[in-house]
Formats: sequence, structure tokens, C-alpha cells
Amino acid sequence: MTQAGVKICGIIRAEDIESVAATNASYVGFVFFEKSPRNVTIKQASALCQATPSRLTRVALTVDASDAELDAIFAEVPIDMIQLHGTETPERVVYLRNRFARPVMKAVGVADANDLASLDAYSAVADQILVDAKPPKGADLPGGNGLRFDWRLISGRSWSVPWMLAGGLDPATVAEAIRMTGARQVDVSSGVESQPGVKDSKKIARFVSAAQGAIGSL
Repeated sequence: MTQAGVKICGIIRAEDIESVAATNASYVGFVFFEKSPRNVTIKQASALCQATPSRLTRVALTVDASDAELDAIFAEVPIDMIQLHGTETPERVVYLRNRFARPVMKAVGVADANDLASLDAYSAVADQILVDAKPPKGADLPGGNGLRFDWRLISGRSWSVPWMLAGGLDPATVAEAIRMTGARQVDVSSGVESQPGVKDSKKIARFVSAAQGAIGSL
């Protein structure tokens, strides 16, 4: 059975690392994507990761990043896991797992039942999959849009690797999402913010508490 886990993504401030560390969250995510209001530079990410307690898994979120861009990140930033949030192919997932010797989590956008086959394909090659809401056509961001999908689409489903639920989650909705989907891991970014990129410590605490309470009752 997958260990319960909560990921707080889009960290850009040292005080938000402290807020996450004060909870029982398991992951922190750093966004390397210039279009995002949560984008961090390599220098910023290095300092934030070094300030992150070792019990938290440090995740680098990238979007169709080149080998050179990833090399630059890994040369300076102590990252534990890669999150691929673009159009990376299954072959690319395998390649990056081998190149960087780090676990890879692949995000897959879901809008309707036609998208579920991609979850099966990526679960065969990734260490984890992130089941997220598919962004609208023409959207600048592949995630972090505060959108949710119909959770009934994945109710009772499981895959051969651990999976994480994302998309429109916040302290008020996360327990329902977990009950409907059976997710034992959840990811949040905009749902615990006071403004884009600025995390709210009270929302983080409420989110983690609600998520872990719901996971514990599965």
C-alpha cells in the first residue's frame, strides 16, 4: 500500500519552507518554468532546498526541459525527485530516470475518460504519476491553475506505481477528493496561497491535517 503523503508545490520563500516543515507533509515542490508566478531561479532553489529538512522530498517541477536545463539544475540544486509536467514521452521518462538516477514523477492531465489511457502508459515507466486536471486549451500553465476534474473518473482505480492527486484541491475540498478517488497522496499549490506564489501557513496546516485525516480513514 502506498504511504500517505502530502506535497506542497510552488515554494518560493524560505518562510514557506518553515510552514511546510511544521506539518507532516512529505514533499516540497520547486517550479522551474518561467511562465509560472511560482518560478524559481537555480540560485533561489539551491538556497531553499538547502534550508529544507531532510525528511521532506525535494521535487523539481519542469516543463519540457532540455538536457542542458536539467543539467544546470542538478549541478547546483540538491533535488531528490523530478516532476515532468509537460509533453514528455514515455521514452523521455525512461531516459531521464537513467540520466539523473533520480525517481521521476510524470504529471498527466485528465479532462475526460479518453485521458485515462495515458495514465496506464506512464505508470509503466515512471516511479510515480500525478493525476492532474488538464489545463484549458491555450493556457500558459500546465498546472497550478486551480482547476479540478471529475474525480469520479478515477474512483477505485489504481496503477502499478504510487500516484498523487492534484487539481483544484484546497483545505475545504481535499477530504472529499480523497474519499471519492481513494488517493493516498495529494498535491496542492494555489489552494494554500494568499496570492500567486505566496503560501499561507494556516492554509497549509489545515490542508495537511484534512488530507491526512481523510487518508487515515480510507
